[in-house]
Amino acid sequence: MTAWLLSGLGLVILLLAGDALVRGAVNLSLRLGVPALIVSLTIVAFGTSAPELLIAISAIKENAPGIALGNVVGSNTANILLVLGLPALLATLHTSECDSRKNYVFMLIASVLFIALAFFGVFNLISGAVLLTALALVLWNAFREAKAHRKACADDDELEGLEEVDPDMPYWKLSIYLILGLIGLPMGAHLLVDNATVIAKYYGVSETVIGLTLVAVGTSLPELATTVMAALRRQADVALGNVIGSNMFNLLAIIGIATLFGRIPVDPEFLYFDLWVMLGASLLLVPFVFFKQDITRIWGMVLTLLYVVYVAILLA
Repeated sequence: MTAWLLSGLGLVILLLAGDALVRGAVNLSLRLGVPALIVSLTIVAFGTSAPELLIAISAIKENAPGIALGNVVGSNTANILLVLGLPALLATLHTSECDSRKNYVFMLIASVLFIALAFFGVFNLISGAVLLTALALVLWNAFREAKAHRKACADDDELEGLEEVDPDMPYWKLSIYLILGLIGLPMGAHLLVDNATVIAKYYGVSETVIGLTLVAVGTSLPELATTVMAALRRQADVALGNVIGSNMFNLLAIIGIATLFGRIPVDPEFLYFDLWVMLGASLLLVPFVFFKQDITRIWGMVLTLLYVVYVAILLA
């Protein structure tokens, strides 16, 4: 029971520290005169992935690489089946109104690249360099496209989804956000990884399964909260874009950076099952991205049930 409580505490600290770091970094950048466009494409994107990144690094250092890889693969599957499925049960996601085809294709390419590298049996510095190069290309394209299509007033709106954006925030308040984020992230990651490993050993399940389930769902909570609010506000583009962007960053940035801290061996189970579930879940988005289908309550039910079945198979 103690391990479960400490895992939950670690997760809460991670989420709060990640939010504090993003707010502090965004407002400091705006205070220093960095354009909101650049902030939204870099600091916000990396900052919201900070919990997953710290978990991956901590897991490698604690000799539990299964949690690192399981967290990324499990989060990507959860992002599609659960993060889009549950909000659709509350309100239809009108994805037919938004065009995310290009980014979706990038996400599929990133998924295929990730799976291909996994078949080498280990993620090392070479595969990490390949992933980070692909990430740089995606970011460069996003920056170029956003700059080309930016409206005259867009600079004020690019960060509207983030609370407490204040270019005039006093430095003492910025310092508090940054300190809380920088201290809380490693502390939360350490707590969560240590106790998730204890839980895995106690119940006789592998670290990989814990990473694919407990840790993955936990780190997908920010995306779930964002998507629920987007569904209620009828902002399907935010919901779908949030999931697609998050999945790309998980595959390219998290594992890419984590390889700088150590090798990540690939459990054979990933090659036979989990990676293909992740890719299959990604392909389920084809009707919504290319054929202008809305994610209705029925689709929400299907996606959610598929995730429940997947977790049941893992735990069995």
